Amino acid sequence: MTLSKYVQQVLNGTVQSISTVLPLETEISAPSMIENSFNQKEISVLIGLVGDLKSRIIIDTSLNKVSEIGELMFGMPIEGEMIESFCGEMGNMIAGNLCTTLEKEGLQLDISPPTVMVGTAKITGFKQAFQLPVVFEDQTEMKVLLTIDDSGV
Repeated sequence: MTLSKYVQQVLNGTVQSISTVLPLETEISAPSMIENSFNQKEISVLIGLVGDLKSRIIIDTSLNKVSEIGELMFGMPIEGEMIESFCGEMGNMIAGNLCTTLEKEGLQLDISPPTVMVGTAKITGFKQAFQLPVVFEDQTEMKVLLTIDDSGV
């Protein structure tokens, strides 16, 4: 299988996973390619993917949006350090669902433990990356970045 086919499968699976896991209506635009670096704005979670494709998923959004998603999922306010913890768990749910979906298509991937990053950061060190813009009903955004490090293809 070609690298472009793997990338397309992962991007499509990510869209499906977000729609399945997040309890909010979303509009996900076409992916765009990013070169060189990505600037994180407030809070993000990084999940490594290893197996048929070596890559990372970075989910970047606001503290308020993570709190809102957590409250919708668990029925109670998510505040303070719990926002960071839930951000990591949200990343695990999305990436885990993605891997389960892709396994059905014959793509084998495992996930790393989540790394939660708070504050602004410049993320570099990837060969290429694709950004999926996710817009919620209230017009707030979440950016999902798929970085490609290497593949066995």
